[in-house]
Amino acid sequence: MWLRLCCGVKYKIIGIENLPTTPAIVIANHQSSWETILFYKLIFPVSPILKKELIAIPFWGWSMRLLKPIAIDRSKPREAGRSLMIQGVNRIENGNSVIVFPEGSRSKFGTVKRFSRGGAKLAVAAKADIVPIAHNAGYCWPARDFIKKPGLITVVIGERIAIADLDANELTAVVESWIRKTVEELN
Repeated sequence: MWLRLCCGVKYKIIGIENLPTTPAIVIANHQSSWETILFYKLIFPVSPILKKELIAIPFWGWSMRLLKPIAIDRSKPREAGRSLMIQGVNRIENGNSVIVFPEGSRSKFGTVKRFSRGGAKLAVAAKADIVPIAHNAGYCWPARDFIKKPGLITVVIGERIAIADLDANELTAVVESWIRKTVEELN
């Protein structure tokens, strides 16, 4: 609400009926900080994946611990992958959904970086469906930019994707294709 009042930023959600009601892997594009704030409001209970350094930030990091995050060390990719699988399966088994931003870091508005397979691998390991989400938040709230622009952010929540007999590569391709296509339509 404060963003709408101060900056003229509004949002609408398409496909809200597709939000997970049982634990799922939520995979989304990553353009700003805005989507992380909204996702914690929409998806509950949820465990975010984040770089371990964020946990050390006073107050913010401490509050993030309440969400039972999956804190990974991005400087050690192999160890991070193992940690993601172990902690991620545990969070799903304990009733939390897991949010994954497979681009790894924020991308510029209108672009989608190459996806890593971590989210799809976790879905296969945890036997959890994937819920894809695409948005255009980078238009109003650009990455690493203090100035916010007035406008409408659109969030599209796709239908659940059952892992069925797909492997991590196939799942990644399906989700990445849907998100790329949807982001392109939003621009």
